[in-house]
Amino acid sequence: MKTSRINIKTICLYGLLVLLSITILLPFLWMVSSSLKTSQEVFSVPMKWLPEEPVWENFREIWTKIPLLMFFKNSFKLAIIITVLQVLTSSFAAYPFAKMKFPGKDIIFLGYIATIAVPWQVYMVPQFIMIRKMQLADTHLSLILMQAFTAFGVFLMRQSYLSIPNELSEAARIDGLSEFGIYSRIMLPLSKSAIATLIIFSFVNVWNDYMGPMIYLNSTELKTIQLGLRMFITQYSADYNLIMAAALISLIPVGALFLSMQRFFIEGVATSGLKG
Repeated sequence: MKTSRINIKTICLYGLLVLLSITILLPFLWMVSSSLKTSQEVFSVPMKWLPEEPVWENFREIWTKIPLLMFFKNSFKLAIIITVLQVLTSSFAAYPFAKMKFPGKDIIFLGYIATIAVPWQVYMVPQFIMIRKMQLADTHLSLILMQAFTAFGVFLMRQSYLSIPNELSEAARIDGLSEFGIYSRIMLPLSKSAIATLIIFSFVNVWNDYMGPMIYLNSTELKTIQLGLRMFITQYSADYNLIMAAALISLIPVGALFLSMQRFFIEGVATSGLKG
């Protein structure tokens, strides 16, 4: 009786999960289907999920409508540079919070982490004024400097460092290894899962960022893929098939990154809540 009840609960739970998964995937499936149709077929009634003749020409045509390749290059440039900087600064700043002792460590850390709760809209205007006075408006450097540090990354890396036994760092100090040596030779190699998680979060946030580039970038040759998609929608608002094709292509780098680091991401999420 107990076994049958457990099986029924398991079946119901998995059925609910499958239903929720399908619900979440429906918009994505509609986007894929629409990208292979003509503009007239996108909103045809009754709706056809599978087009009779897939229009693969849509994926070639979008590159000629707007400078999509240039927008991709700009997004890759910003995403890679900012991600590298965030990993370096977060991993380096998290080390003293996790493995060193100094007065006011906990208070400073709590104050630093508290900035996560402050909405970006609160300091958006002062930030813009500072960037303009520094004469960095309409440059990629403005976005790079503003996003080179992340409190979330420091928190994530600190939690990963706390899961590493203190005996390792103490033994390294006895052997004469410097603090920087402990950080680079012990902490970083043992925190690959947290680093991979931070890479995914940083890359996805920068790649999907719309407000930042919209505020600080005015020149067309500096715009990112998100602004490029908006430009595409403005100019070709009736061609939903092309819009969906462009949106689908913009998801490929993010999806490829996640799939390549999926194992490390799951490990990082599992260990980020541990405390040594």
